[in-house]
Amino acid sequence: MDPTTNQSANYFISKGIDQFFSGVYAIARFILRYFKEVFIPPYEFKEVIRQCYMIGYRSLPLISVTGFIVGVVFTDHSRSALASFGAESWIPATAGVAIVKALAPLITSLICAGKIGSQIGAELGSMKVTEQIDAMEVSAVNPFKFLVVTRTMATTLMVPMLVFYSALVGLMGSFVNVRMVDQTSVTTYIHNAFSNIGFRELASTITRSIVFGFTIGIISCFQGYNAGKGTEGVGKAANASVVLTMFLIFIEEITIVKFFVNDAIK
Repeated sequence: MDPTTNQSANYFISKGIDQFFSGVYAIARFILRYFKEVFIPPYEFKEVIRQCYMIGYRSLPLISVTGFIVGVVFTDHSRSALASFGAESWIPATAGVAIVKALAPLITSLICAGKIGSQIGAELGSMKVTEQIDAMEVSAVNPFKFLVVTRTMATTLMVPMLVFYSALVGLMGSFVNVRMVDQTSVTTYIHNAFSNIGFRELASTITRSIVFGFTIGIISCFQGYNAGKGTEGVGKAANASVVLTMFLIFIEEITIVKFFVNDAIK
């Protein structure tokens, strides 16, 4: 290999590693600042409530449609698999555990990462580019607390609520499918669907929902708050918010699921 080519490759690898660890350090400092600011007054309760409305209520139509479709589709696929064993009666229990414990937290969080993450990244990015954040600092307003803390708190609170709402709608979709095919009653479906859902399953769902909600808020705010100059920087901030958030959600999903599975085995 040409020595010049080898040196160039080593340079780009070294530069990539430096950029990676610099980014990790910057995000770590951003998160530490968040936990510092969240406990220091003044508290922006009105802005938190407004962000909860923007993030939660306005996401209901999309979450409703997606959750219902997930319930119907999963039940259809489960029926074809369980029918070969003559175990169609297990469909409600299978759908209950799968939707509440696995599908609702992951799919809802990914939808929120795409919808809410891009919105926050683009909003804060445009404020950064137009120097509105600098203007807030001049006017004696803490922009980090007003923009970052409020949005991250809102996503941390609302994503778990959206997850349980999505699980409820998904079970409704599953029941409609089971009712149309097997003529199962409401009481029988509810009893079977929740028969295998206990404290461990609910704890797993709540833990993942809170972690996913915090990740969506803090990463989106970080990308928007540190956006580059110009309209290109706003686009990159919105795109990076979605891509990085989804990647971290998958990593957190694997980690948390492994923790609960290993704990159950012990």
